Amino acid sequence: MINCFYDCYVILNKVYADKSYLKQAINSTQIEEKNRSLTVKTCYGVLDKDIELSYYISYLAPKSPKLVIRTILKIAMYFIKYLKKHDYAVTKNAVELTKKLGKGGASGFVNAFLRKFISADIPLPTNNIKNLSIKYSYPEFLVELLINDYGTHRAEKIMASENKKTCLSFYNENGEEYLKSRSIPFDKTPYDNVFLLDNFSRNSDYDKGIYTYQSLGSVAICDVVESGEDLIDVCSAPGGKSINLSRKFNTVTSLDIHEHRVNLIEEYKSRMKVDNITTCVHDSKILKDEFIDKFDAVLCDVPCSGTGVINDNPDIKLNRSIDSINELLLEQYSILSTCSKYVKKGGFLYYSTCSILKSENIDIIKRFLTENVQFELQKINSKLPCETDGFVVQYLPDVSFGNGFFVAKLKRVL
Repeated sequence: MINCFYDCYVILNKVYADKSYLKQAINSTQIEEKNRSLTVKTCYGVLDKDIELSYYISYLAPKSPKLVIRTILKIAMYFIKYLKKHDYAVTKNAVELTKKLGKGGASGFVNAFLRKFISADIPLPTNNIKNLSIKYSYPEFLVELLINDYGTHRAEKIMASENKKTCLSFYNENGEEYLKSRSIPFDKTPYDNVFLLDNFSRNSDYDKGIYTYQSLGSVAICDVVESGEDLIDVCSAPGGKSINLSRKFNTVTSLDIHEHRVNLIEEYKSRMKVDNITTCVHDSKILKDEFIDKFDAVLCDVPCSGTGVINDNPDIKLNRSIDSINELLLEQYSILSTCSKYVKKGGFLYYSTCSILKSENIDIIKRFLTENVQFELQKINSKLPCETDGFVVQYLPDVSFGNGFFVAKLKRVL
């Protein structure tokens, strides 16, 4: 187990110390293959429970240990509490790892701390916000925002929801037959050739473009988009929605501000054998004159807090703050306002996020409609369970299979 402990530490240290994204940290780390599944599960789990685990350290340790030791303790506590590994074996490996990392002087502390953790009954704070923050490992500011938006009861249901299934979309083969022929269990979704699976391992057919990964919420947004001649996807990397919508439009123009992310779209379309997508490096906050009045449909899937996909990206909890969200609000409105000018008269403007915060969603749409009378909100019928007033659609993790997304459809009428 010591090798697994070490690999977990290397990955998590990149996240905690170097501020890497978890997926990047995993991809850049040489992991012992026989323990890959356990290592990845542990890293995701530790970050998902980071606030809770940090609370245990602050409760049991009179003085906060250095980052190296905190990370070791979090891995060990996760192994004990959530993976139900043998207490003695976990403690032994945590001590060994401490020594291996050149921190032998702290090995006694690690041993004593974990023994205390194993036998301790640690109470949660009585303050409601702090209690929910630790119980669900959500930052306090985000707990407050969710309660303001949905009330305490609903906010708790949202924070308690999980998404343990992988969503596969099949493009070049009958997905149901494919999965049945390989005895792979699956659940159907409301969408053709899109399935939910447990513990699916990618194989060579992924590289052949037979299937791809796309979250169910993202699929639902693409389903809302009406087919037409020309679509522009203005914040499109890594390209999932562009690829999906390439089947609905004659041409798709995909923009992203970063060249390396545009390269991801190019790789994606090559893998999926799609030839009607043109990519472009461009900051969508800046008006591109040649695009004005050109497109039947404009999709603004804007940068957002990612609060609807925390289940899949637990490091979001470490990286978000009130200030960062306020900055995003300015960017979101700027992109929507600028790119609305690309819609032909009679065409459609779609605004979407993977956020569950009203400030990033319905509040943006209300402001836009007030300042842009040439657009009208259109009705949306969604196949995926959601909350809707008949127009805008909010997918929430507790009712939408663990997905939190938002979409609004507007028509240019003047």
